[in-house]
Amino acid sequence: MLDDLKEEGIVNKVGGRFKLSTLIQKRMVALNTGAKPLVDLRTNDKMAIVIAEILQDKIYLDPKLDVQTRNATASESVRSIVERHMTGRSTSTVTEDD
Repeated sequence: MLDDLKEEGIVNKVGGRFKLSTLIQKRMVALNTGAKPLVDLRTNDKMAIVIAEILQDKIYLDPKLDVQTRNATASESVRSIVERHMTGRSTSTVTEDD
Protein backbone atom coordinates (compact mmCIF):
# COMPACT_ATOMS: atom_id res chain seq x y z
CA MET A 1 0.00 0.00 0.00
CA LEU A 2 2.60 2.56 1.01
CA ASP A 3 4.75 1.37 -1.89
CA ASP A 4 2.01 2.72 -4.17
CA LEU A 5 2.78 6.21 -2.83
CA LYS A 6 6.38 5.90 -4.03
CA GLU A 7 5.27 5.34 -7.62
CA GLU A 8 5.12 8.36 -9.91
CA GLY A 9 1.91 7.03 -11.46
CA ILE A 10 -0.26 7.88 -8.46
CA VAL A 11 1.45 11.27 -8.11
CA ASN A 12 0.83 12.06 -11.78
CA LYS A 13 -2.74 10.75 -11.59
CA VAL A 14 -3.74 13.45 -9.10
CA GLY A 15 -1.51 16.22 -10.44
CA GLY A 16 1.47 16.27 -8.11
CA ARG A 17 2.65 15.47 -4.59
CA PHE A 18 0.86 18.44 -2.99
CA LYS A 19 -2.47 17.42 -4.49
CA LEU A 20 -1.89 13.78 -3.55
CA SER A 21 -1.16 14.76 0.04
CA THR A 22 -4.21 17.03 0.13
CA LEU A 23 -6.48 14.39 -1.37
CA ILE A 24 -5.31 11.74 1.08
CA GLN A 25 -5.68 14.05 4.08
CA LYS A 26 -9.16 15.26 3.15
CA ARG A 27 -10.44 11.80 2.31
CA MET A 28 -9.01 10.38 5.55
CA VAL A 29 -10.90 13.08 7.47
CA ALA A 30 -14.09 12.16 5.62
CA LEU A 31 -13.65 8.45 6.37
CA ASN A 32 -12.82 9.14 10.02
CA THR A 33 -16.01 11.19 10.38
CA GLY A 34 -18.28 8.51 8.95
CA ALA A 35 -18.06 8.63 5.16
CA LYS A 36 -18.48 5.25 3.49
CA PRO A 37 -15.58 3.71 1.53
CA LEU A 38 -16.06 3.76 -2.24
CA VAL A 39 -14.14 0.52 -2.73
CA ASP A 40 -14.82 -2.96 -1.41
CA LEU A 41 -11.75 -3.87 0.65
CA ARG A 42 -11.78 -6.27 3.54
CA THR A 43 -9.78 -3.99 5.81
CA ASN A 44 -10.22 -1.26 8.36
CA ASP A 45 -6.98 0.39 7.19
CA LYS A 46 -8.27 3.75 6.01
CA MET A 47 -5.02 4.62 4.24
CA ALA A 48 -5.34 1.44 2.14
CA ILE A 49 -8.93 2.40 1.35
CA VAL A 50 -7.95 5.92 0.25
CA ILE A 51 -5.08 4.64 -1.92
CA ALA A 52 -7.42 2.10 -3.55
CA GLU A 53 -10.02 4.84 -4.16
CA ILE A 54 -7.39 6.98 -5.88
CA LEU A 55 -5.96 4.13 -7.95
CA GLN A 56 -9.47 3.07 -9.03
CA ASP A 57 -10.35 6.67 -10.00
CA LYS A 58 -13.13 6.87 -7.42
CA ILE A 59 -11.98 10.21 -5.96
CA TYR A 60 -10.18 13.32 -7.17
CA LEU A 61 -9.60 16.96 -6.23
CA ASP A 62 -11.59 19.65 -8.00
CA PRO A 63 -10.02 23.04 -8.84
CA LYS A 64 -11.01 24.34 -5.37
CA LEU A 65 -9.12 21.37 -3.84
CA ASP A 66 -12.31 19.73 -2.57
CA VAL A 67 -12.65 15.96 -2.76
CA GLN A 68 -15.04 14.80 -5.46
CA THR A 69 -16.19 11.32 -6.41
CA ARG A 70 -16.66 9.77 -9.80
CA ASN A 71 -19.69 7.64 -10.63
CA ALA A 72 -21.50 8.32 -7.38
CA THR A 73 -25.15 7.44 -7.32
CA ALA A 74 -27.72 10.18 -6.93
CA SER A 75 -28.49 9.10 -3.37
CA GLU A 76 -24.78 9.20 -2.43
CA SER A 77 -24.51 12.69 -3.88
CA VAL A 78 -27.57 13.97 -2.05
CA ARG A 79 -26.48 12.36 1.24
CA SER A 80 -23.04 13.92 0.89
CA ILE A 81 -24.41 17.38 0.19
CA VAL A 82 -26.74 17.14 3.19
CA GLU A 83 -23.90 15.92 5.44
CA ARG A 84 -21.64 18.73 4.25
CA HIS A 85 -24.35 21.31 4.82
CA MET A 86 -25.16 20.02 8.31
CA THR A 87 -21.54 19.79 9.43
CA GLY A 88 -20.26 22.90 7.66
CA ARG A 89 -17.30 20.96 6.25
CA SER A 90 -15.59 22.01 3.06
CA THR A 91 -14.87 18.42 1.99
CA SER A 92 -17.49 17.43 -0.54
CA THR A 93 -18.53 14.31 -2.31
CA VAL A 94 -20.57 15.11 -5.39
CA THR A 95 -20.58 13.80 -8.92
CA GLU A 96 -18.97 15.51 -11.86
CA ASP A 97 -22.45 16.21 -13.22
CA ASP A 98 -23.42 18.49 -10.28
